[in-house]
Amino acid sequence: MFLILVRRDLALVMRSPALWMPVVFFVLVAALFPFAVGPDARLLTRIAPGVVWVAALLAALLPVETLIAPDVEDGTIDQLASRGIAMELVAAARIVAHWLGFALPLLAALPIAAVLVGMDVAQGWRLALALLLGTPALAALAVVAAALTAGLRGGGALAGLIILPLALPVLIFGVGSDAPGALRLLAAASLVAVAIGPFAAAAALRQD
Repeated sequence: MFLILVRRDLALVMRSPALWMPVVFFVLVAALFPFAVGPDARLLTRIAPGVVWVAALLAALLPVETLIAPDVEDGTIDQLASRGIAMELVAAARIVAHWLGFALPLLAALPIAAVLVGMDVAQGWRLALALLLGTPALAALAVVAAALTAGLRGGGALAGLIILPLALPVLIFGVGSDAPGALRLLAAASLVAVAIGPFAAAAALRQD
């Protein structure tokens, strides 16, 4: 049942006309940021991981209004619940589908972003590993925020306010991934978010 739900959610993501919006946004942020801070190569190299991580967080937030709200409005969530499917399973499948839909394309676009912000190869590989470990947490937080704000007017903005404070540990460890032990802490923070996310999202869905 879990695989069926993931396949369904992923098919919805792939059919969405906004599929490439997170990737385009990610690359545009990387392209525009050097114009904002100037041509100082050393400065760009130093702040590049922070730029990439903030762009990844905002890219994860872009589709937040379409993650849960449409299924709440058309009764899909009620139908799944009436069939005895646990909301935790539904939320976990949505987290996996969201991660596959936004994180993997971002990782594919990372070499372009790395060149635009002046990262070297070693820094780019380290950042790619950090994103691979940290983006599941961003996906989990996005689904939780989507469940909390489903059916609310202006839910996207409210979801952003919910996610940003919770994502701070992931951003801190992700940006500082070159520090000793930072990747382990990032993986731990991501694991906690992914483990708690389905239960938090399911509790929110039961209140809708």
